[in-house]
Amino acid sequence: MRLLRSNLSREEVLPRMRDLVEVLYAEIPSGVGSKGKLRLTRQDEERLLRKGARWAVEEGYGDAEDLERTESGGAIEGADPSLISDRAFERGRAQQGTLGSGNHFLEIQYVAEIYDEAAAAAMGLFPGQMTVMIHTGSRGFGHQVCTDYIEVMERAARRYGISLPDKELACAPINSPEAQDYLAAMKAAANYAWANRQCIMHWTREALMKVLRTSPKELGLTLVYDVAHNIAKIEEHAVNGRKQRLVVHRKGATRAFPPGHPELPGFYRDLGQPVLIPGDMGRASFVLVGTEQAMEETFGSTCHGAGRVMSRHQAIKKAKGRAIWREMEDAGILVRSAGKRTLAEEMSEAYKDISNVVDVVHRAGISKKVAKLRPMGVVKG
Repeated sequence: MRLLRSNLSREEVLPRMRDLVEVLYAEIPSGVGSKGKLRLTRQDEERLLRKGARWAVEEGYGDAEDLERTESGGAIEGADPSLISDRAFERGRAQQGTLGSGNHFLEIQYVAEIYDEAAAAAMGLFPGQMTVMIHTGSRGFGHQVCTDYIEVMERAARRYGISLPDKELACAPINSPEAQDYLAAMKAAANYAWANRQCIMHWTREALMKVLRTSPKELGLTLVYDVAHNIAKIEEHAVNGRKQRLVVHRKGATRAFPPGHPELPGFYRDLGQPVLIPGDMGRASFVLVGTEQAMEETFGSTCHGAGRVMSRHQAIKKAKGRAIWREMEDAGILVRSAGKRTLAEEMSEAYKDISNVVDVVHRAGISKKVAKLRPMGVVKG
């Protein structure tokens, strides 16, 4: 997840919203198998896998200050391209700078409500402000890495005598060669994802300046924060009163580190980590901050999103005969998608109401509400 703030208001961009959505859809490829503007050589891709968002900045896609507002500085040390299959390299070569499909999106939003004025101000957010949220990951590259290593882990589980109730729970002891290889490959996939969002941010900024005919200074499109989910991170946590190094797997979850945590950049050290929780394309998304209670109760984690109430198949069946894009436009939200099927799968009714979910984590104290963001324009895969 990546959130961008701007100097512009909702009123300033609404008259050009249709143009903005069309240009963003044209400039940032999306959908299954989509190919981006970049054509990477094997050597390019190896550098990208080691450097992550730093590679993108070095290539001219953004600024060094973007890295300061990205989890882990936009790259995890220890990625090893030699552990990546040729098939994964092949799938990743043309997909850098693309959105992908499913629940991935690029949204032009506005700040609809502020809950914590001091925290919002620290993040550069104000009422009625235009923001942009980007949700995408490591694309076919990461999917292939996962596919490759599930097979490795299934064999390892048998070798180490681990009984699995479900083969998708395939695993290996952390200090085993198989687990260490997987972690190094997963880091490469995470770095691919950080570079991907960095490139998309750069092209989003260019598209907005082009359509709105504004300068970089007037636009003021800067990064609030970028945080990963669906990832395993090695962290230090207290267990039964004793500090331990753990591998924390966040699947459908995201970090929510508290004020004072050493991994936070200096300008967020006193505030706590910005937490980005997206909703469905027709309702809202939220910005929160991490808390000490999250460190004590959930290993510094909170939810990543609302969660589905319908399967994709059920949603398609429910949407039959309806024009979801028209329903959204009637609600004041313009949407462009690579296909009608995606809009059916991702319609609001297929998800829990994100407001209710965020209220739960807020009341539970594992992250605190800062702002609500409502969509104006949506690009889906």
